[in-house]
Amino acid sequence: MSAEIHLTKSAGHARELAAASAAANTDLVIVWGGDGTINEAGGALIGSSTTLALIPSGSGNGLAAALGTPRDPDAALALAFDGATRTIDAGIMADRPFFNIAGVGFDARVARLFNERGAGRRGAWPYVAIGIREGCRYEALEYVLTLDGERQRVRAFLIAFANGREYGIGARIAPLAELDDGRLDATLVEYRPMLARFWDARHLAMGTVHRARSVTTRRVVQAVIETDGPMEFHVDGEPGIERDRIEVRIVPAALKVRVTRQSGDALVGRAHRGRDLRARTEED
Repeated sequence: MSAEIHLTKSAGHARELAAASAAANTDLVIVWGGDGTINEAGGALIGSSTTLALIPSGSGNGLAAALGTPRDPDAALALAFDGATRTIDAGIMADRPFFNIAGVGFDARVARLFNERGAGRRGAWPYVAIGIREGCRYEALEYVLTLDGERQRVRAFLIAFANGREYGIGARIAPLAELDDGRLDATLVEYRPMLARFWDARHLAMGTVHRARSVTTRRVVQAVIETDGPMEFHVDGEPGIERDRIEVRIVPAALKVRVTRQSGDALVGRAHRGRDLRARTEED
């Protein structure tokens, strides 16, 4: 076995390194970094035979949480070499891939402000602080939202599309999401007064967002978001801006990833429990 170690030098460099690895039919790419670096590398590996392994070291580590990847670097590295391989889906928003969560609205605003902080000024607490501050002053926008062909007009605080379950640090926006079911869990949070926003935010920690007031969840394969003017969005916490219209879709079985054999079994079990819970919720 041979291996090469590369240090990323700038934004986009992880994508270049991963693309070169895929072109060379490399068996395994190990990414040591946060959700943004993982997003870059994973996007270059979509549809390839190369497997992606994670050593999570970011502020949120949402995809690592969904995969059950340990936070300890030694344990994560051991998993990279000795774990099982699983294929997961990818989402596409505004022609940019994501593997965990993408969204429009409040979460995109928080992502932009968080990414504007310099190196060494990130972490879990700044993320929470920005969320609290913006939660006091963010103004919901009017959108036309089309989910699998069904069109509605909404005033939304945020519209999230989840392949994984959480943004990171335990904030679960889509607790029933599955990484390999060929669907995205769309979560629409409609406008709420400020105090109600913070009261309902407890559902993120409890994993019960789908039970909160003014929240609609639905599994979809494609969506369109429209409004007049610019829209802030994010893919795996990486911000962007589009005007007037954003398209979202799922790419099934897009990326090979490394997981523990125990985590793989647990994830399968959770998938079945999630389907049962979703069915009961819809029946209710």
